[in-house]
Amino acid sequence: MILYVFKSADEYNPNNKTFQLWQQDNRPIEIYSNEVMDQKLNYIHSNPIIAGFVDTAEHYLYSSARDYAGEKGLLELELMI
Repeated sequence: MILYVFKSADEYNPNNKTFQLWQQDNRPIEIYSNEVMDQKLNYIHSNPIIAGFVDTAEHYLYSSARDYAGEKGLLELELMI
């Protein structure tokens, strides 16, 4: 399923050869406060829900939302609380 999404995104962009993982129009954003950090983290954690992969952020296997929900994620993570 997820490879299909990456492959589909690739078909619309001639700069890609096989799969597209990142959006082409991403821009860096300065994280200048805890509020901005929380906003960006919530945005990242919401992406798998919006894409329809999972119902809750912590159910997405590759998400750090698991760690923030008190579960064990795939990678060792230092929480920014």
